[in-house]
Amino acid sequence: MSLLEVSDVSKTYGSGRGVVTALEDVTFSVETGSMLAILGPSGSGKTTLLSIVAGLLQPTSGRIVIDGQPIHLRSQREAALYRRDKIGIVFQDYHLIPYLSAVENLLLMPRLAGRATRAHREKALGLLEEFGIGERAKHAPWELSGGERQRVAIARALMNDPEIMLVDEPTANLDTERGTQVVAMLGEHVRGRDMTCLMVTHDVRMAEGADRVLRLVDGRVV
Repeated sequence: MSLLEVSDVSKTYGSGRGVVTALEDVTFSVETGSMLAILGPSGSGKTTLLSIVAGLLQPTSGRIVIDGQPIHLRSQREAALYRRDKIGIVFQDYHLIPYLSAVENLLLMPRLAGRATRAHREKALGLLEEFGIGERAKHAPWELSGGERQRVAIARALMNDPEIMLVDEPTANLDTERGTQVVAMLGEHVRGRDMTCLMVTHDVRMAEGADRVLRLVDGRVV
């Protein structure tokens, strides 16, 4: 079963002679319980594609269908609620709340949904421990290394047991050994919980941890 289907998606900016094409007729699908890596150099359109799948950007043309529902037709409010409940996003720049500790960053989403419990706190601490930063749970982001902040961001995205994980350069601030470990752990979560993961990366070594790899160059799947 394909949980995520991207069909003929294009994204352009500007008009006339000033038009810039970020994506052109991108088509692929991702099966439930699998990880797809989109591999490409900087400027190839990877982050734009991830933002469109997340509903943060609207495609100029094409369709985004998740679990049979056309995401690209939703209002901004509907898309925001869907992201909160169904999608886990790991941004390249982390987007951690600077004045919250690592564990409090993980608890942010259940609190915003009005359903934070002691069980959520135990789950948050367990995820931090699993990603090797349990002893840093009470530290603020500014007290963590770049690699530690990246792992907090990944753990936070897993807090609401999302159906889909969208991951932007998850190992950009990690050495090869730690990056390989993080991708492997992410893959275990995806396959063990029947999630679907779309990961974009420029690093072919990290893409090897995915079930399938597509290459994106100049906005086109090659």
